[in-house]
Amino acid sequence: MSPRVRLGLFGVSAAVLACLFVWALTGLPQFGAFQGEYGRILNSAAGPERHVTNVVSAVTFDYRGFDTLGEEVLLFTAVMAVALLLREARSGDERRADAVRSDVVRAVGLFAVGPTVVMGLYVAAHGYLTPGGGFQGGVATASGLVLLYAAGRYRAYRAASPKTLIDFAEGTGVGTYVVVGLAGIVVGGSAFLENVVELGVKGTLASGGTIAILNAVSGLAVASACVLIFHEFLEELMTAK
Repeated sequence: MSPRVRLGLFGVSAAVLACLFVWALTGLPQFGAFQGEYGRILNSAAGPERHVTNVVSAVTFDYRGFDTLGEEVLLFTAVMAVALLLREARSGDERRADAVRSDVVRAVGLFAVGPTVVMGLYVAAHGYLTPGGGFQGGVATASGLVLLYAAGRYRAYRAASPKTLIDFAEGTGVGTYVVVGLAGIVVGGSAFLENVVELGVKGTLASGGTIAILNAVSGLAVASACVLIFHEFLEELMTAK
């Protein structure tokens, strides 16, 4: 794709986004103006009904779980679009040199990789107990691999994120979400995304029923999607060089 075409696509997209952003801002109510009962009802009902301590996760993966599925599909589609636009024939045996030569940058970057990945996994795993969740944890986990590249370890980054495995992980995350939803119809005999798993003890990792499963697979899908998008842009950059 030529630079002129890319610039044109960016300009159109940026203009549309700016218009939508301004339109949304002008339509916002005054701070504190909304006095609906929805939040109070959820705060009082989510804990006893779903055995979770993070009401936001109950909304995201249960009460409005179908909306979250739509977001998963949109993210999956965005990754495919990026791949279609940027992917081209590349030599699989090509070994590119590490770009960063500063020992300080390498040391700090490599030191931050482990804690960043662990923090991301922790945020994702405890998303239905404390503030966080699969989306936030997935992004944090993926950023650990970005730090690996930023530290000047291009080949280490490629080894830590094999494209075939990441592709499979992303498809697995989205596909499992759909399977769990269909289980509510097949096993539960009621509605899509109906809980079919024991709710467990509130305040523990073994709680929330299908909320815990959907939270985990969302983290897998988001982390994989972020890595794939970064991978495509990185490969485009390295090829251009």
